[in-house]
Amino acid sequence: MLSSPWGVLGVTLAIQALVSMTVITVPAMAPAVAQALHVSPSLVGAYIGLVYVGATLASSIAGPLVLRYGALRVSQWGLLACAAGLAVSALWASVPGMVVGALLVGLGYGPITPASSHLLARTTPAHRAALVFSIKQTGVPLGGVMAGAIVPPLVLAGGVGLALWSVAAGCVLCALLAQPPRAALDADRDPTRAVSPASFLRPIRLVLGHPQLAPLAAYSFVFSAMQMCLAAFLVTYLHTRLGYSLLAAGAALSVAQAGGVFGRVLWGYIADRWLGTGRMLASLAALMGLCAAATAALQAGVPRPLVLALMAAFGASATGWNGVYLAEVARRAPAGMAGTATGGSLAITFFGVVLGPMLFSAVSTLFGSERAGFVGLALAVAVCAWRLWRSARVSKDPA
Repeated sequence: MLSSPWGVLGVTLAIQALVSMTVITVPAMAPAVAQALHVSPSLVGAYIGLVYVGATLASSIAGPLVLRYGALRVSQWGLLACAAGLAVSALWASVPGMVVGALLVGLGYGPITPASSHLLARTTPAHRAALVFSIKQTGVPLGGVMAGAIVPPLVLAGGVGLALWSVAAGCVLCALLAQPPRAALDADRDPTRAVSPASFLRPIRLVLGHPQLAPLAAYSFVFSAMQMCLAAFLVTYLHTRLGYSLLAAGAALSVAQAGGVFGRVLWGYIADRWLGTGRMLASLAALMGLCAAATAALQAGVPRPLVLALMAAFGASATGWNGVYLAEVARRAPAGMAGTATGGSLAITFFGVVLGPMLFSAVSTLFGSERAGFVGLALAVAVCAWRLWRSARVSKDPA
């Protein structure tokens, strides 16, 4: 049954993977898009920033919408918004078209995690929370794997337009397939619940005013910048600086995202079983910092297997922290407010994604290479790792 705990996990995982693929679709073919629009490939950072402007807004209002209309219905709207964003980019093949398309993709992506957290918090046993949330969050790197493996061949076969329309069609199909279990999974919706402008600010106020949620959100700000810069700039970096073909660079992105799939499940298990959230997040921050520094130091002569191994470790850490983080947010949230707390937390997380790629692009342009951007990220997460280790040593509570 799709309304069982594992059925809910499957539904939310599939939706997460599709919307995540839409976010990475343009970065996965950034050199081809840049050539078609006659712009610099480094502007992919601005595209990602615009996506997460929309996502920040959407995640902050997702909580009230989930409570009124139901988590699955909000997820279906998100899928359709992502499809619309890609369709606009395909039909209006220009810089303004990409701007509008990016904002629409962000508006579709933003509500997905708050909605799925609402469903999973309601159906998942407490002792399996970190693992289940981590498995669901594998949809994010899984979407990256799909983008890296599918989008470049589609570009070579039929151009940028074919890739955009194909991913858009997948989102529409997923929204339709999610309709049968909607009545059962959205049975707790309250159609009489008021949705007002004031209610849209409540999730952020909840997080910022909560002594345990606020520090978690601050760390996620930096981690999310690292995660998105890896996804957004890796193909361009390998293609322009190390001479990789578009297919080879896309394959490296898929390896990094596959590492994230494996890492999210592994870290969730380790956090539940041994380390706890604080030490787990500190360890991941240290690992992603080392990987970012190593990526910045890569040269064209480095053997491909070593590069792929580095990308797997980079992906496992930089995209592997989310499930443990979201499980901890849901655990610490007031009763019945997991979706609201997640939405408020992700508004801060997504703000890091908005600024991160933009700053990465600025630093890379200033120093003439993406290497400088990766070094800056390594320093930022090193500070987070140090603070997390300090807090873990003085507190028995994870994170």
